[in-house]
Amino acid sequence: MVNGLQVVGGLALFLFGIQMLSNGMEKLAGHQLQQWLDRMTNRPIKAALFGFGATALIQSSSLLMLTMMGLLSANLMTLEQSVGVMIGQEIGTTFTGQIAAFDIGDFFYFFLALGIVFIEFMPEEKWRKYGEIAMGFGLLFLGMDLMSGALKVLATLPAVETWLTFMGQNVWAGVLAGTVITAIVQSSSAMTGLVVAMGMSQAITLPGAIALLLGANIGTCIDTQFVASFNLSRMAFRASLAQTFINVTGVLIFLPFLIPFAELVARTSPDLARQIANAHTIFNITVSVMLFPFVKYITRGVEALVPPSAAEQQPKLTAYIDLQQLSMPSVALAEAHKELLRIGETTAEMVKWSRAALVEDDAAATQRVLELEEGFIDPVCVVLEDFVNTLMRKDLSVEQQRRCFQIKSLTTDIERVGDLTENLAQFAQRKAQEEALFSKEAQEELQELFAHTQQTYGLALRAVQDDDAALAQKVCVLEDEFDRLYMTAREEHLERLNNGVCQPEASFSYNETLRTLERVCDHADNLALSVLARQPAPRGGQGPL
Repeated sequence: MVNGLQVVGGLALFLFGIQMLSNGMEKLAGHQLQQWLDRMTNRPIKAALFGFGATALIQSSSLLMLTMMGLLSANLMTLEQSVGVMIGQEIGTTFTGQIAAFDIGDFFYFFLALGIVFIEFMPEEKWRKYGEIAMGFGLLFLGMDLMSGALKVLATLPAVETWLTFMGQNVWAGVLAGTVITAIVQSSSAMTGLVVAMGMSQAITLPGAIALLLGANIGTCIDTQFVASFNLSRMAFRASLAQTFINVTGVLIFLPFLIPFAELVARTSPDLARQIANAHTIFNITVSVMLFPFVKYITRGVEALVPPSAAEQQPKLTAYIDLQQLSMPSVALAEAHKELLRIGETTAEMVKWSRAALVEDDAAATQRVLELEEGFIDPVCVVLEDFVNTLMRKDLSVEQQRRCFQIKSLTTDIERVGDLTENLAQFAQRKAQEEALFSKEAQEELQELFAHTQQTYGLALRAVQDDDAALAQKVCVLEDEFDRLYMTAREEHLERLNNGVCQPEASFSYNETLRTLERVCDHADNLALSVLARQPAPRGGQGPL
């Protein structure tokens, strides 16, 4: 009983270690992973290399799979790209088994101590990330030590010995057991660690271990399919189906040759645990190489099985963010930033159309602004804010938390610009209803002020997009210049009113337009200040704010 609990406890520590290692790696390198993903093309070889590198780095194929589902749902990846990534990730998953097969004795205590020191006593955020990685390694090896020690005793029990012998002789039983256990614990890495631990304690034969690993490859698909079934995107379900096809095909190819394969693997190392890890590696590499030339055909087959639905062909409200991305915060933040810029670009267009509405009496431009504000800006901003709020409840680094707050703040400013363009469109409607006309001088002033506003706001959005401090500084200067233009325009308008040049009926729309444009520039200034606040402070001095 005690030894059984020790195996369960060791497996729990192993799982927690993998999770902590994955979290640390994601916080440390998640942004770079997103950059690599952005550079992917439709070439399967690049997608496969990305899948291999990302899985080896973050130590979680499930995390990568869920992230891909989100990107597929947001149309940021093609299905063919994702199939290439899956083939690459099959090789990346072998790193866990190879790491677990190392017998480091009691050296895992060093990793645990190092992790505690970095997490608790180092002031800088980056050291805490290193601490999570070290702690993850320590817990991983501690879990392996507990499992192998307990399994050595359990293997001597008659019932356990009979079961293990049966699995070694009946590979189908081993495959079934591996499938069921992996589906229950929802981690192929945990199953791999458990089988390697059994090898360390000599509690299993190599053929029985390989059968369990083959079953684990199928069991991990059950977890992914379950998640995909709750995803509204059929594209994500296609990806899950493609992964199932890849894994099941690999198992069916190897199963008839399991005994000869085991004899071949036995020559790679005298240590059974290392043999098991090598079998896992050789199997995954071989399957990936065999299936790689058929990426296009796998894609076409899955698309034929799951054709696009009518709902899927409808345009989505959001272009980038998707709830599945929340499993990888760095990806979620990058996509939220893209969604924010998409909203910003639309509001910049609305500023341009509001100029046409007011100065050129363009009724179509007026209607376009009103439709975009109600049908796009408001609902997308709500979705984006909810997305970031959900993300903030995740385990984020300090920098990621700050980034979330910044995106929320920027969203508020950009949404207010949308509201202000709606006001401008309403001023245009009132002006048209009252048949009021701007004087030639007023029109020229408005053209100048609109041009200045568009330049200021456009540069602010570019500064946010590129995180460019120089552009942000220029925006602040332009905003100050607008304040002077605003005061001059007001004074000249009052003079024209007194001289009877401007119609009193048009005065309200003119004055409110000036105030509204001034507020748009204020929000542009806020965007610029947000960019400057992210810049590192110079040594020995204060930051830009």
